[in-house]
Amino acid sequence: MLVKKALTGLKGQLSEEEFLLGDDFSAGADWFAQVQTEGQLAVDVYQTQNDIVVKAPVAGVEESQIDIVVSSSELTIRGERKEEKEVTDENYHTHECYWGAFSRTVALPVEGDAEGARATFKNGILTVRIPKSKKGQAIKLRVNQ
Repeated sequence: MLVKKALTGLKGQLSEEEFLLGDDFSAGADWFAQVQTEGQLAVDVYQTQNDIVVKAPVAGVEESQIDIVVSSSELTIRGERKEEKEVTDENYHTHECYWGAFSRTVALPVEGDAEGARATFKNGILTVRIPKSKKGQAIKLRVNQ
């Protein structure tokens, strides 16, 4: 069996065993083509002294159409960018913009305080600020007499 080197996306994440099974694994069907996918939202994640900050470009999406779920260890952003079709597909010269549902889940670099999280939306950029959790931080004790 020839080894295919040009795997991308999810296909690139197959285990070696799944890859070697090839057509036997897929029972002759192109299972990968049948998988429904969402667009993956690009994000920037960084820390300040007190917060974990996640920024994502969501231009063209109404604020009410953005769903944000925060836990102490991860953040999920979901939404849908709806295309207002003015022309038919065959009239496009270039069609690079992503339209449709998107989502992104990111692991937080440190534990966050989900209850203190807040989100803002300005000029097409969604910014989520999650305070760093104070749990597990060392504190200085005084000896009482």
